[in-house]
This record gives sequence, C-alpha cells and structure tokens, in this order.
Amino acid sequence: MKRQIKFILVLTFVLSFFGIKTNAQLKPGDLVDGIAAVVGDEIVLESDVQDQANYAKQQGADVSNKCEFMEGIISNKLLIYEAKRDTLIENRSAAIKENATAKYNQILGQFPNEKTMLDAYKFRTPSEMKTAIEKIDTDNYYGQMKYGRITDKADVTPNEVTDFFNTYRFQLPQVKDEVSLSQIVMYPKLTNEHKDEIIAKLKKIKEDIQNGESFESQARIYSEDPGSAANGGLYKNIARGKMVKPFEAAALNLQEGEISDPVESEFGYHLIQLVKKSGKMYDARHILLKAVPNAAEIATAKKELDSIRSLIINERMTFKEAAFRFSDDKQTKFNAGVITGEDGSDKIEKLNLPPTISYQIAGHHKGEITNVFEETVQDRKMVAIVKINDIIDAHQLDITTDYSRIKQMALNKRKNEMVEKYVKEKLPHIFVSINDRYKDCTFRTDWRKADTGN
Repeated sequence: MKRQIKFILVLTFVLSFFGIKTNAQLKPGDLVDGIAAVVGDEIVLESDVQDQANYAKQQGADVSNKCEFMEGIISNKLLIYEAKRDTLIENRSAAIKENATAKYNQILGQFPNEKTMLDAYKFRTPSEMKTAIEKIDTDNYYGQMKYGRITDKADVTPNEVTDFFNTYRFQLPQVKDEVSLSQIVMYPKLTNEHKDEIIAKLKKIKEDIQNGESFESQARIYSEDPGSAANGGLYKNIARGKMVKPFEAAALNLQEGEISDPVESEFGYHLIQLVKKSGKMYDARHILLKAVPNAAEIATAKKELDSIRSLIINERMTFKEAAFRFSDDKQTKFNAGVITGEDGSDKIEKLNLPPTISYQIAGHHKGEITNVFEETVQDRKMVAIVKINDIIDAHQLDITTDYSRIKQMALNKRKNEMVEKYVKEKLPHIFVSINDRYKDCTFRTDWRKADTGN
C-alpha cells in the first residue's frame, strides 16, 4: 500500500519526463544491443534513459529507483504511441523544434557558461542537448495530450475525498513550513532621454543594414534576445498570437524583406524584419535592445512604490486595490496580488521561495508588509513589496485544514487508475519488449506478458 500511495504522489514527475523517440522502426523480435525498450514503434535507447535521468536530476526529481523510472518511461511511451495515432491531437513538431533552442538558452542563462551547463547535464555538445530537449518536449506534449483525453471527465465527490483521506492518512506527506503571500511589482520607467538613446542606437543599426550590413550579422552582434541572437535574430513558424502584440502588429504590417522602425514592447525595443508570411504563420528576424533602467530610474520607482505602501498601511487603500491599480505583474494584479505556486495553490513552501523574497519576509509576521526592495527576474529589474497573508507551520495533512490539497491527491489517484485501465486495455494489442537489463524489476504492470505475446 505504501508503494501505491508513493506512485500517486510522484504522478507529476512521471508526466514531466517522457521517453525519447528515435525515427527508427522495429518489428517484433528485432531487439538489438543498446535498446532499453520498444513500445509499438517507439524506441527507448539506454543512452536516452540515461540522458533523461541526468536531465531529471537537474530539475530536482528523484530517479534513484531505476525500475520505477523505467516503468514511467514505458507507460508514457504507450500513451505517446497512441497519441500519435489519435487524429484529434494536433501535430506540433515544428513549434516544438523551434522552441528547443529558446529553452536551451533559457537554461544556459542559469549557468556562468555553456561548458558548466553541459557538464551539469552530462551532454557532450550543445547540439546533443538541444536534440534531447526537443525529443523530451515532443514526447511530453503527446503524452500529456493523451493523458488529458483519457482523464478529462475524472472527478471525485466529497465522500470519496473523505474515504481517500481515511485510507491513506498515515501515508500522506507532512506539509513543510509554508506561507501565503501577495505582491505589488513595478517596473521602473525609463526617462524620455534614456528611451531616445536606445531608439537612436537602433536607428543607426537600421541605417547600417540599409547601407550593406546584413540583418543577420547585426542581430548576432547587437541583439540582447538570448533566444534568437545566435541564430541571426530569426524566429521561424511563428503562429499568430504567439508574440507580444506590438511585435506581431509591426511584423505583420511589413512586406517581406522590409525592416520596421524601432518598436517598443514589454521586453525593450526591437528592429523587426519580416522574412516570410504564409497563411497564419510567419518568419521574422529581430534585434532587441532591452530597456534596462539606470540607478536614478530605479530610485524613482522605489519612491513611488513606497508612497503606495504608506497608503496601504494607513488604510487609505487596500492591498488588493493597490495591486489592481499599480502592479505591473499581469499574473497577480487581477488576483489581489496573490502569488501562487506551480500547483495553483496560494500556499508556497518556504524552501521554494525565490531567495530575494525569502530574505525580505524573514522576521515578518502575518499581516505585515515588507519594505520596498529591488530584484531581478529573468534579467528584468523591478521593485516590489510583499504582504504576508498567512504563515503555516509544518504539519501532517488534515482534511479539516487541507481539504483542497487532499482532494487533488484523490483526483490524481482517480486519474491514475483511469490511465492504468487504459494501458491494460491497450497492452494486448501493442508490441512491448524490454531489455534483460531490467529483468529483475518488479513492475506494477505485467509488461512482459505483452513482450511474449501471451
């Protein structure tokens, strides 16, 4: 029973790290050395399993149980195999491939240099890591889409939640120290003089391009967009609605090959060149110069936010009203400034807080508001204040205080059962073969029954 509840609680992990696909096609009995498993025509190489394990470890997942990890891959490979045969699931290969480089660069931004990142993830070359990201994201997409289609009608009643709690109450995890927080975030505004400097620089770059320099080379030299600079500023197969509105409006108003004047967006200022437009998709290059505020501009923003803080403390305005009127954070301003975790809950483990916020709230009590502080998120400078709505000490999960969390666990169990039922129904009709390296594993599903064709 303990193993069963553990499987429920790691469901999110199983969904996040799907197996890797190769283009090879196998027939029953065609196993060769180096292949860990085959599910239908989906192949899992031993090297792929290791790549995924390395990638998962860096994301904080526990992969110490090789049998559990392998079964997660095999189970999801079956979903992926079925998803690719499901005509109601859209093929998004082109978009996933395009996003792989951007994700690679995003991860790179967390390391001092490329070699350190490749060593940490145990990849030999940038190309190898990008290919792995693309493969993982492809399988992740298909697996999640199929999982969603299987479980879209899943639900649990209050009585079922209570039954779940009574059955597993002594196996449920302890809640660690948590907090509930709200924030007001402001991005320092650039002065007109500062804006003019950036615009003038972009105009000079545009002039150089018109005088013979290539847009691609200028993007590599000047663009501050980590997702496209190394690729000459190019984004391919952009779907309408994907880019921020000012960028898209400017790009789609251009003729192919034409270059825009400087365009302002929330990310900074752009020069945009439309490369190709076809139906609802287009290719474009851009050169981004970020609007990085200077010390004086940051000081002005701090002073403004401090005045707002005073209005709240003096009860001339509620925190909710101030967040709606003044916060620049789109994710929280319409929700009273409440910060939510990855699971959508407003309760966040203290250990998972960003270091800056963790430091700022230290020593504060429920209901208090921090002083104005400065932080940088995804290379963007901002000033903020945080209100401590609640402080929840570590405790064992209890249905009277943690009903919504327990309900989600019960719902995950129901979904998991639906997927297991689906897998068992499909298993007799799908070829599955697992390498003898895993012969000592005791799997939850009898995969080897499908392996032998019995």
